Amino acid sequence: MKSLPEKAWNAWHPADLMKRLGTGIHWYVVGGWALDLWHGRQTREHEDLEFAVLREDIANARSLLAELAFFSVVDGQIDYLPSSVPPAVHVAQLWGADPQQGCWRVDMMPERGTPATWIYKRDPSLAMPRGDMIRKTADGLPFLAPAAILLFKAKHWRNKDEKDFDLALPRLAASERADLRLWLERLHPDHDWIARL
Repeated sequence: MKSLPEKAWNAWHPADLMKRLGTGIHWYVVGGWALDLWHGRQTREHEDLEFAVLREDIANARSLLAELAFFSVVDGQIDYLPSSVPPAVHVAQLWGADPQQGCWRVDMMPERGTPATWIYKRDPSLAMPRGDMIRKTADGLPFLAPAAILLFKAKHWRNKDEKDFDLALPRLAASERADLRLWLERLHPDHDWIARL
């Protein structure tokens, strides 16, 4: 199957994803949408919809999203991944294409944790109880805790990530600020955000 253009995004809203995935597998929204779910409102436009899923649940997730065709994305290379083929261990992103509408709908990210433990994909020595890291909206929509989202965003220092940090900082609990500061000191010791936490 031929890939869509890289910029052909018309992502679903997280609520659309929730209707399809439900609560029978381990998944949660990440990225900017996760922060907006935490805020309880949409604070900016989102070009994509990123969600993480345990590797053991990838096949189930794909089955629940059977209307989509999935492509592995590695170093800018986008390759079709038949539903019968599990992604290779090094694959960190699977883009879901809607062939009927000619657009990308979701960015599925395999994660290395377990049903009990969340593991930071960029440094597996950073592991936390899953119950501490995955939050839920009043409607039960799961999303990654804000401090962890900001840790992911700290690596690139994009303009939108700076704005996300500025908006999130006043709402972070003292314990979340402390966790994020500790993680940044360990993984990004020169980061500007450390002084602000």
